[in-house]
Amino acid sequence: MRKLKLQMQVSLDGFNSTGPNDEQKWVTWAWDEIKEYVLELADSADTEIIGRKLAADYIPYWFDTLTKPDDPMYQLSKIKARQKKVIFTNTLEKSEWENTVLAKGNLKNEIKKLKNESDKDIIVYGGSSFVSALVKENLIDEFHLFVNPIALGKGIPIFNELESWQQLRLRKSIACGSGIVIQHYDLIE
Repeated sequence: MRKLKLQMQVSLDGFNSTGPNDEQKWVTWAWDEIKEYVLELADSADTEIIGRKLAADYIPYWFDTLTKPDDPMYQLSKIKARQKKVIFTNTLEKSEWENTVLAKGNLKNEIKKLKNESDKDIIVYGGSSFVSALVKENLIDEFHLFVNPIALGKGIPIFNELESWQQLRLRKSIACGSGIVIQHYDLIE
């Protein structure tokens, strides 16, 4: 069975965004330090799941980046371009983007169907409310959290919808010179 992996930037105090538009102006972008990890993680998945709110800006950004070979994110955009994208929505009637399908059913059932396919793993990067819904349903198998050296004091945490605790097992921790700490956790069921 395929795994659902989350990669997300978070603050030291556990927030992944601030404001209604998922702003991440506080994120420490140390691309040279995290690039290898990000590319390896992205390449481990052939399917990316996205919430409707994020899709409108996110998908066009990566297709635009694919046209810019000098962009630092170009290599990642090549991986993303070949990944099937599944947009979770109750409002969209059709997808505007290539290699993209809509998932309109029950979140838990749709994820189970995707996990039962016989391909590479599945990855999700955000947005906040979508990831919170996945966490609430115990659907994320691996958490790859990029903990930034900043405390926000408020914002949107990914664990705010939990109705019961989730136990995680630390698999790897990598301290970067920028202060980012990459933490890889597996969900223990």
